Amino acid sequence: MDYLPIFLDLRGRNGLIVGDDDTAARKAALMLSAGAWVTAVSPRPLAAAFAELAGTDRLIHRQEDFRAEHLDGMDVVFAASGDDAVDRAVAEAARARHVPVNVVDRPARCSFIMPSIIDRSPVMVAVSSGGEAPVLSRLLRARLETLIPAAYGRLAALAGRFKHTVRARFTTSEGRRKFWEKALLSPIAEMVFAGREQEAEASLKAMLEADGAAPDTGEVYLVGAGPGNPDLLTFRALRLMQQADVVVYDRLVAPAILDMCRRDADRLYVGKERDNHAVPQEEINLILVRLAKEGKRVLRLKGGDPFIFGRGGEEIETLREHGVPFQVVPAVTAAAGVASYAGIPLTHRDHAQALILVTGHLKDGTMDLDWDMLCRPGQTIVIYMGLKGLVTLCAEMKRHGLPGDTPAAIVQQGTTLNQKVVTGTLDTLPAQAAMAELKPPTLIIVGSVVSLHAKLNWFHPEPHADDHWHTPLDKPAALEM
Repeated sequence: MDYLPIFLDLRGRNGLIVGDDDTAARKAALMLSAGAWVTAVSPRPLAAAFAELAGTDRLIHRQEDFRAEHLDGMDVVFAASGDDAVDRAVAEAARARHVPVNVVDRPARCSFIMPSIIDRSPVMVAVSSGGEAPVLSRLLRARLETLIPAAYGRLAALAGRFKHTVRARFTTSEGRRKFWEKALLSPIAEMVFAGREQEAEASLKAMLEADGAAPDTGEVYLVGAGPGNPDLLTFRALRLMQQADVVVYDRLVAPAILDMCRRDADRLYVGKERDNHAVPQEEINLILVRLAKEGKRVLRLKGGDPFIFGRGGEEIETLREHGVPFQVVPAVTAAAGVASYAGIPLTHRDHAQALILVTGHLKDGTMDLDWDMLCRPGQTIVIYMGLKGLVTLCAEMKRHGLPGDTPAAIVQQGTTLNQKVVTGTLDTLPAQAAMAELKPPTLIIVGSVVSLHAKLNWFHPEPHADDHWHTPLDKPAALEM
């Protein structure tokens, strides 16, 4: 171990910063956020970055050259003058007075170094490479940021409020350790992460009254899997995918995303194809209820966003009726994700000032849509699930006033390595799509913005043999019912 990692309490203490530029301002801001009184010493006026700190009376500027006397009464000092001679003088004076000193970008002159910080106060995580590879430390910090939700601070605060009660109930350190392990690995933590802190506090009290027995109530996580690219998942979606006991998923969830779920979780395929529902929606709703009432953490993983043509509202209605706790995690919906990867902005001041999302299911060979509303000028229309009815769709739009040369596009497996974009017009798109032998999932975009594709197309994937989509033939053995 090259350095002893410590956390320094600066509340009400004195810190010195020698320097006046943006770097000095960042160090001053760190000390102020830790509760210190800060003195900045420099012969020049402070940089504009210091203006953001001007709202506190805990920052004092002495516009003068550094002298060793400036260290009197200081608990910590940063040298950030940018002048090698001045920074060396600060370091030597601080060491002579046994004051911890950090010289920016000069680890050999430091008595302490600054790590990369993940701040989830009161939880703090610090990452350091000992000054050897600061960029690596920042990269590691970025990775940890994705794994540690911002709400960990609230969870720590909740634990802090019960610290003395737990100590009184469990007299041994072993007993307290086991209690907190059960509590923090139970649904209580997820309640805090979901903003249900009162419920979490009540559950923690109940756990104490039950002598440490963790609650066994189940919960449903309604999570959007996005349009197919795993990089577009949210941090919360990834966390819940890793802790679910059962994964209930549909046909539009890409295999690469399903593979990111907890490895030992049971998986239940309830996918629906056009005109062939593997499991009726009403039965899916009740399956979620049953699994949750068995005490399981149920991940309902849905392609796209759960609340945009995903029938997520119907599912949580049933959960609410049966008193099952749930949370909803939105996702990048297909319209936003697929259009972005196809280089088609959905709105543009020269092309479209409105956006309409519709579903293109055929019923008895027809589409029951508000055609007059859809076919107004100056807007973009995005049609989900419209491949089968593409001929009808284009014909009806022309019949209701849109010119046959209106730009239109259809995108297969957008955002993935198998993305295929076919552009044309309302006149030509049906024949072009048939020639391209497109298969679901697809998204149709109609409007002047499609004409920008040739100029703005930026994503040029190389198809990958393993990047396929589930069909009913791909589904794993169903969970025993």
